[in-house]
Amino acid sequence: MTNQEVQKTSNSVWTIFKIFLRLGCTSFGGPIAHLGFFRTEFVEKRQWLDAKRYADLLALCQFLPGPASSQMGIALGLSRGGIPGALAAFLGFTLPSAIVLTLFALTYAQVGSHWGEGWLHGFKLVSVAVVAQALWAMGKNFSSGWQRALITLLSAAGVILLPPAIGQILVIAFAGVIGMCFLRAAPDNSQQEENATISKRTATIALILFFTLLIALPLLAKAAQSYPVTLFDNFYRTGALVFGGGHVVLPLLESQVVQSGWVSEATFLTGYGATQAMPGPLFTFAAFLGASSNQVPSGCLGASIALAAIFLPAFLLVIGALPFWERLRHQQYLKNALLGINAAVVGMLLAAFYHPVWTSAIHNVSDFLVAAGALALLTLARLPAWLAVLITVIFSGIFLS
Repeated sequence: MTNQEVQKTSNSVWTIFKIFLRLGCTSFGGPIAHLGFFRTEFVEKRQWLDAKRYADLLALCQFLPGPASSQMGIALGLSRGGIPGALAAFLGFTLPSAIVLTLFALTYAQVGSHWGEGWLHGFKLVSVAVVAQALWAMGKNFSSGWQRALITLLSAAGVILLPPAIGQILVIAFAGVIGMCFLRAAPDNSQQEENATISKRTATIALILFFTLLIALPLLAKAAQSYPVTLFDNFYRTGALVFGGGHVVLPLLESQVVQSGWVSEATFLTGYGATQAMPGPLFTFAAFLGASSNQVPSGCLGASIALAAIFLPAFLLVIGALPFWERLRHQQYLKNALLGINAAVVGMLLAAFYHPVWTSAIHNVSDFLVAAGALALLTLARLPAWLAVLITVIFSGIFLS
């Protein structure tokens, strides 16, 4: 590569980082809103790709497990600047909220004693409203029809009754098999252009690394008995197994950090509520949890480990799947399986809505009314999530302290 080519690549990566940094500071509203911001920025304004190519990338990101909006950012950076571009897009979009949530975690104890319980309880109450809204929206999309509704209910029961970690894996696997056997997705005959930024050799290496880590990390964590390895393993498996992204990460993370005793239920829900007020991806909640852990390392190092681990599967899957996507997307049995899996993740979110979200936040009529008011702000007044969080927290701090 000549000096001129190196300079051009460097400039391109820096441009990608600056654009995504701005989006990471201003993109409020969750995954659906993020995808709209991306379309406006890269299809309409900058014309980096056309609407069809954008839709193809979006279909890939929705098909893969992991955070859809972050994967879309990675895919856009990858298409524009290769792997360095993907890394620049990820860092720009993720760092603003991750830094703020890490700082919040580091000052959580002092903030709680200064503000009083009412202020922090407001974060828990707004979590009830946010998850209820997400549950309703996802249920309409993914649980329509008696077959998928039944999968949702059985999945919720399975997550509640089975041991946490293995239960979630079994539920997803069972729902995928049921989808393959009894559900049928609409065929898609559209064609996607060949992606030239990633070779099939590089993609194959990424996929091998993804599955190797998924299998080897639990074995290594058990053998090493080391908290940093266990932390990385738990968050890596969460990022690798969560379908639907966004709020669906809640039950997986709760089983990893609350039931293991690393983070208290109150801290978990307070951090989740605070995450709703942040721009950028909801998966940056991992930074708060890594920083809040009562194990060592916590703080900035714990946040960095958790954040890197939960997003690494998204990186590997996007890089690994992109060159093969045209063939993969037309496999009818995989699309059928995804119908079942999406119905199951609604059930997982339903179980998490009951416990820990509802049981930890709603203790009396006043709590219920405040949570209902927050839900009204989101659904009837259509306020952005960050503003609903701010109003609910202030109201709770004044009247519930």
